[in-house]
Amino acid sequence: MSLKAQASLACRLPTQLVLVLGEAWDSPAATLQCFASASPGLPWQAGPGPFRAVLGRAGMAVGSGFPDARLSAAPLKREGDGRSPAGIFPVTGLFGYGSAGEAVARVARLPFLAATPDLKCIDDPASRHYNRIVDQRRVDKDWRSCEDMLRRDGRYEVGAVVGYNGDPVVPGAGSCIFLHIWEAPGVPTAGCTALAREDMLALATWLDGTLAPVLVQLPHAVYQTVREPWRLPGGVE
Repeated sequence: MSLKAQASLACRLPTQLVLVLGEAWDSPAATLQCFASASPGLPWQAGPGPFRAVLGRAGMAVGSGFPDARLSAAPLKREGDGRSPAGIFPVTGLFGYGSAGEAVARVARLPFLAATPDLKCIDDPASRHYNRIVDQRRVDKDWRSCEDMLRRDGRYEVGAVVGYNGDPVVPGAGSCIFLHIWEAPGVPTAGCTALAREDMLALATWLDGTLAPVLVQLPHAVYQTVREPWRLPGGVE
């Protein structure tokens, strides 16, 4: 997402919003609440949630290119730092496998990727495919590391793609950012946002691409300073 697009997004009212509020910059504990508005300017209505969520093991860091001076003193997101990106980002698609993935695919209102052994998300900053989900059979393999989208542990059984660091892609600024199922209650991620399986299912079936859903992800105290100027909902207590 470009600087211009992010700045515009921060100034207008989205009609479908996933709000994730962390306890502090360095804490992995968070709460997720969904909101929707019938039209820009109309009151927010609560959707699924609130849900308990977890962030990266090191908490949050400001996502690449996010233009707000109120976040200038915060840590910056880097590949492998164990932090989830803070800011406003589009939610661009869904993915999954198994019975839960099939159930979501039948009702999905966002583009859906069915995971296979060849579906990879590339986290090698030196690759031309960095921060992209690719079918390795259809591209020239130039990476040394990647995320398997078909996992054995079930964490990607259902998930949503966060449009972070995509326009333009900045090598090393972070990659493969998802909303997905947690390993276990309270266990943090490597940089994604995770929640319980049933809560992720509820979120995935609620998301609607025609409403241009966005993820707003910030520490709670920071959110209170930007909520009114960004014209966002009252938040999760």
